[in-house]
Amino acid sequence: MSLVSLANPRTDAPPLIATRGLSLGVGGKFLLRALDWQVGPGECWAVVGRNGAGKSTLLRALAGLGDTTGGGVELAGRPLHTVPLAERTRLCAYLPQGRADAFGYSALDTVLAARHQQQSGYWDAPEDIEAAMRCLRRLDVAELARRDVRSLSSGERQRVSIAALLAQDAPLLLLDEPAAALDLAHQIGLQRLTNALRNEGRGVVLVSHDLNLAAAAATHALLMLEVGCWLAGPAAEILEARRLGECLGHRVQAIEHAGRCIFVPVYDEPVLENKA
Repeated sequence: MSLVSLANPRTDAPPLIATRGLSLGVGGKFLLRALDWQVGPGECWAVVGRNGAGKSTLLRALAGLGDTTGGGVELAGRPLHTVPLAERTRLCAYLPQGRADAFGYSALDTVLAARHQQQSGYWDAPEDIEAAMRCLRRLDVAELARRDVRSLSSGERQRVSIAALLAQDAPLLLLDEPAAALDLAHQIGLQRLTNALRNEGRGVVLVSHDLNLAAAAATHALLMLEVGCWLAGPAAEILEARRLGECLGHRVQAIEHAGRCIFVPVYDEPVLENKA
């Protein structure tokens, strides 16, 4: 089962990243089969699926950090493996799940380090410090600039990581569960940030288990189903209660409230079989 839309909001703009027949697998199991898909400027793609469906594996493949079973990835119109690493970091920024801080860098130094491909001289030049502080302010952590990242709460550390991602100033952002550990106010802030990045012409690929964050932020959606099947297209068509229930294995109800569609699980019902 597959459905794909390759339309960009800006038809004159080439895709930021594209997959051509991409297949992914692990342990002899297909996670994804023959994905033909692309992300254009101003698009936010929500990637939704059950645990183990391959969402993080897909993001790692898009970032050039994982092996593929078949097909390939193109970054800015070129095969990903031919793009030098330094150039790749200028074109694509990747936020993985989880991190371990072995060294006592300050929050400011953590963000400055992410700008190394944009720096022409010393990494603490005044213009770089100001750029890093802008990113920290954007994530509401500027007051933590001099704090050791190991002393921060998990939510504060996550926001510093997103600030470092922004500091790369890449046109494409790959975000794996960026709302993890964020409180309600900062989850809403993340949604607004994602919308602002789209308005700046950046492309965003967002893996999230939060259906309402995905629905609020996404222009498009990719559902990763079982046995390598997938559905992709405009969010208004793909993020639909029946399809989400089949994808996630439990019935979901859509509720209209204040002009928005809110998804809630239907309790006291058996788990659905994924019929992909």
